[in-house]
Amino acid sequence: MDLSVIVPVYNEEQNIAPLVESLIPVLEAGGWDYEVILVNDGSSDGSAARLDEVAAQNRRIRVLHFCRNYGQSAAMMAGIDASRGEIVVPIDADLQNDPADIPRLLDKIAEGNDVVSGWRKDRQDEPGRMLVSRIANRLISAVTGVHLHDYGCTLKAYRRSVLHNVRLYGEMHRFIPVYARWEGANVVEEPVAHRPRARGKSKYGYGRTLKVILDVIYLKFMSSFGRSPIYFFGGGGLLSIFASVVAFAYMLYLKYYLGTSFILTPMPLLCALFFLVGVICVQLGLIAEILMRTYFESQGKTPYAIRRRVNFSETAAPSADLRRADPPANPGHSS
Repeated sequence: MDLSVIVPVYNEEQNIAPLVESLIPVLEAGGWDYEVILVNDGSSDGSAARLDEVAAQNRRIRVLHFCRNYGQSAAMMAGIDASRGEIVVPIDADLQNDPADIPRLLDKIAEGNDVVSGWRKDRQDEPGRMLVSRIANRLISAVTGVHLHDYGCTLKAYRRSVLHNVRLYGEMHRFIPVYARWEGANVVEEPVAHRPRARGKSKYGYGRTLKVILDVIYLKFMSSFGRSPIYFFGGGGLLSIFASVVAFAYMLYLKYYLGTSFILTPMPLLCALFFLVGVICVQLGLIAEILMRTYFESQGKTPYAIRRRVNFSETAAPSADLRRADPPANPGHSS
């Protein structure tokens, strides 16, 4: 199958039918062998019934119903796991993304790119929300080294090969391009249209800002120390032990050179505290290192990725490959 379009849905009863009505003609006109996977993320309105209705009218539309609301990342992951297309395109259900932009994203994929990230250049949202988003995008770009204008845009296109080892937890769906770049994928950006919400209520609030900050801290740790956590914990531990040695040396200086009783100073407490913190950090580093090695070895993962092989058997260690899949037969507009 050429193309899988994934649509996370949460309380979008009024938008489901209009979305399908605008999406299907674009996919049919492109001439692709496609599927549309709608993931009902535990909606509490009439979205489930509307989803079943559109699925009954078109066999290319597949629906997953969650038992409860798990969040957009979980819905995205479920759609990716259930998809069969060589190219995967997520899109929001609120009609703010324009399905007509999908062929342009696929044109970029056909040029040899692995990930094409949508950029809502003329964004139709309230100024405060856009300001927070702009700050977050710059922060993420600076920390991860993957410079994108719009991490929050759901409309993107991925080769299936770059999604092979991606697992999404929490609110990490917006960072898939970062994971892909870490594995050596080619990531580019393409401006897309953005429309104001006409029906329903937005599910995004300012409360997500704190989650983004925590996610960025996690990404920074994983990018710098994910494969060798002992360097992070052990480095901090060694610095703490060094501080303990300095405090002890200063105690000796007070005792034997100045004749001052160091008992009356905080030096003994600082010396013991720095030493204990250092030992604990080194131990945490060792535990984290063991956990990371167990993670890689138990799942047959490797700490590297191979894009392609020359004169090697194709059966050798395929799980680490980042080989580009052949592009769809018609990855752009039909002529």
